[in-house]
Amino acid sequence: MLSSLYIKNYALIDELCVDFISGLTTITGETGAGKSILLGGLSLVLGKRANLSDIKNPTQKSIIECIFKLDLYDLKPFFHQNDLEYDHETIIRREVLPSGKSRAFINDSPVTLAVLSDLGLKLIDIHSQHETLFIVEEAFQFDIIDALGKTKSDIEKYIKTFHKYKFIDEEIKRLKKKKQDSIKDFDYHNFLLNELKESQILGANLQELESDYETLSNVDQIQEELSNIMLFYDNDMIGFNAQFMLLKQRLRKLSQISREYEPLYERIQSIGIEMDDIYIDFEFKINNLESDPNRLGAIESKIKTVHDLFNKHDANSIDDLNEVFKNLEDKTIGSDLYDKQIKELELNLEKELNEINHLCSRITKKRKAILPKLVSELESILSSLGMEHAKFQISIDPSETFLSNGKDMISFMLKANKGSKFLPLRNGASGGELSRIILALKYILSKHHQLPTIMFDEIDSGVSGEISNKIASLMEEMGNYMQVFTITHLPQIAARGSQHFKVYKTHNNNTTTTKLKLLNSTERLDEIAQMLGGEKITASAKAHAKELLN
Repeated sequence: MLSSLYIKNYALIDELCVDFISGLTTITGETGAGKSILLGGLSLVLGKRANLSDIKNPTQKSIIECIFKLDLYDLKPFFHQNDLEYDHETIIRREVLPSGKSRAFINDSPVTLAVLSDLGLKLIDIHSQHETLFIVEEAFQFDIIDALGKTKSDIEKYIKTFHKYKFIDEEIKRLKKKKQDSIKDFDYHNFLLNELKESQILGANLQELESDYETLSNVDQIQEELSNIMLFYDNDMIGFNAQFMLLKQRLRKLSQISREYEPLYERIQSIGIEMDDIYIDFEFKINNLESDPNRLGAIESKIKTVHDLFNKHDANSIDDLNEVFKNLEDKTIGSDLYDKQIKELELNLEKELNEINHLCSRITKKRKAILPKLVSELESILSSLGMEHAKFQISIDPSETFLSNGKDMISFMLKANKGSKFLPLRNGASGGELSRIILALKYILSKHHQLPTIMFDEIDSGVSGEISNKIASLMEEMGNYMQVFTITHLPQIAARGSQHFKVYKTHNNNTTTTKLKLLNSTERLDEIAQMLGGEKITASAKAHAKELLN
């Protein structure tokens, strides 16, 4: 429910702050006093686009802030989905800057206008006699039927299953296309695949191949250098080895005298071992190195093949060619394998389709089950609202395709008078009649389903007498289940509110300001009396006002 409203520097409002309670709140005021300004400010904080002309003082920003209590609404998922902090008491704020830019906040976190608007729809439902066309839309009609029929969980399952069905269907189409492409390009892809297989390079190491090629290409030069090294070892190293042995002996003696020299002795020993190992490696290489023109030619051919394949497949490494090979394998999968995959998916598709049809049947059954009682109750209420001869028909017919909420089409038909025909609501009802139908539907719905705060903007225009009393009774009873606001010009309705606010204008130094005041019992009595008898309050008007308030 809306517990508080703060408006600053908006339209004709300097600053106002009001608190609200649950139940029915009535708002009255003379024509032109600024009741529409309140609705405009409220609409702004709920996501309506801002207009620079709405700022009263163009040098300062305009602020509209609402506090909502969310205990009765299941809005935690919405807050989590939009990364917002959830609180049972939530603050929504809209600021319009002098530059024309606007900012929106939910619990002090900046949000987009789309998020603000989405939340606003879940918190307040605003109706005026000039904005009743939504009732003729299928979406609104389904909202009514589904709320009363308690189809929410079935529709959620249907949506989830339908998305799964669509995904499988798209996958089948994708595989069928791949199968067709595979058949069409099979020969070419198979040629490329075999070429890669026959090249025998997919498991090769290009770096090793190039190293072997360098060695075999320069065997004579390498052998000559290795021979010189071995000659050096065999001749010139004799004297060096004798000196090296003497160095080792002296370091060994030093290490025995002082442990400080042990690390140096160990290092010189390691050098000796390493030099012996190097000699053995040189000896191995010179004994095993020989010219092999056949192997050199094979390696050269393989390297050329690798680079040719790199160019052909736009690859930079053998790993890239392996990836090309895998892709070609996928493209040359036999149609039998595609057929197997498609058949499995088609079985799953049929399973999901059966579940969808089952859910659609349940949804349709629940919707149709509540229609007789809804029509009967609706006609009874409309009769009490001055539409004595109104008859309603609600039909649910099967759709040829699956829709967003099932497989039903809905139509609300009205016969407003005796002798007339049933017509769709958009053709068969006036604005005033649509307002009464909305009130009746919302009244019925409020007893079965938790609704957001609702605000009626003079939907009682054009009615009087007993009908106005009945409208007042309906709104008052709705207030037992939810928070209801009504902007009214009828004293019978104004007197029923748990709270009564008056909108009025003040004039000071050529400046007009709109204000909103919570009336006390005395002020309320005078306001109702004025609504009954005019600005000059008579004794009879006051007595009648007391009667209405009691």
